Amino acid sequence: MSDASPSMNDAILQVEHLSMKFGGLVAIGDLSFQARRGEITALIGPNGAGKTTVFNCITGFYKPSEGMITLSRRDGSSFLLERLPNHEIPARAKVARTFQNIRLFSGMTLLENLLVAQHNKLMKASGYTILGLFGFSGYRKASAESIDLARHWLEKANLIDRADDPAGDLPYGAQRRLEIARAMCTGPELLCLDEPAAGLNPKESMALNALLMDIKDNTGTSILLIEHDMAVVMQISDHVVVLEYGRKISDGSPHAVRTDPRVIAAYLGVEDEDVETVLTEVGDEDVIEQLDTGPDSAHGPGTSSSYLAGPVTDTVGHSEGERVTVSKGASKAGQVDAKSSAAASKAASPAAAKQPSAAKSSAAKPATKAPVKPNTPGVSKRRGGRK
Repeated sequence: MSDASPSMNDAILQVEHLSMKFGGLVAIGDLSFQARRGEITALIGPNGAGKTTVFNCITGFYKPSEGMITLSRRDGSSFLLERLPNHEIPARAKVARTFQNIRLFSGMTLLENLLVAQHNKLMKASGYTILGLFGFSGYRKASAESIDLARHWLEKANLIDRADDPAGDLPYGAQRRLEIARAMCTGPELLCLDEPAAGLNPKESMALNALLMDIKDNTGTSILLIEHDMAVVMQISDHVVVLEYGRKISDGSPHAVRTDPRVIAAYLGVEDEDVETVLTEVGDEDVIEQLDTGPDSAHGPGTSSSYLAGPVTDTVGHSEGERVTVSKGASKAGQVDAKSSAAASKAASPAAAKQPSAAKSSAAKPATKAPVKPNTPGVSKRRGGRK
């Protein structure tokens, strides 16, 4: 335990010169930022920027190659998280986390899932023995308090009517809220959420926003959020940190970040000097808020989040409980990306516009069809297919 003051800049989390290397691969490089107490801090960036790697360092799944991560609690104590064993971070530093993949006990009821999160309290009440089986008064009291807390968070998540249903029967958006309710049952001071809005339809996203704002306003819990849904980020965040290739490129209010040319360039994949041209072509200065690059592929604790990202997908409208995705090429982000690429190419090749005659002559020539060859034995009529 360090002697750092918890009131330092009123920051609950201070990340200083954090680096994470996998052999010769630098996933995070010299990253510094802070999350302020009682606020929602969003950690955003294109796929593969290193966001989940940062979470893994904060929550103890990775031990950083370099740097310090300081967690300052309300009671005045502070912890260097990189020095704590993984299992002590939730209990001593009061840090809770959810993952990209839902990790509920699908065969247990909603209430039982939230009671599992309180096992430390129940074990302590039993003296870490089997005495709880005999119903001693101390254990009965702790059990009743745990049930009350679980029901409280089920009500906050608008799930109390399904308390006795199996968690696996819930719609997808409700399962996301249940995970957050379970994390809150541990009594965290810092709640780390890894893409909680991934796969949600607009109605489910609104319910998620309401729950997160309730947590922020009524519990004082600070929230560190990774999210690709820029509408969610801009609506609920107090502070935004933007990563690209494991390094911070912007840090400030949502408004300041979404108008930062470096951020726009990172999301659109163009050079900084082409941003103005792209924005003129696209016709919307708030282009970042339009972007939903889709969730990063799921990373387990033992994989690098920065460099194992799979195909990018975007969520489209669907009824609650139904998860539907389309490829990025059909998404708004893909459309903006296509426009930006065209605009950048146009800006980079002004000479092409000075040769209309060549373009007209080539356009005037009728396309010649390739001669049709007779079917080859063993090859079907579908192109590329075989019998």
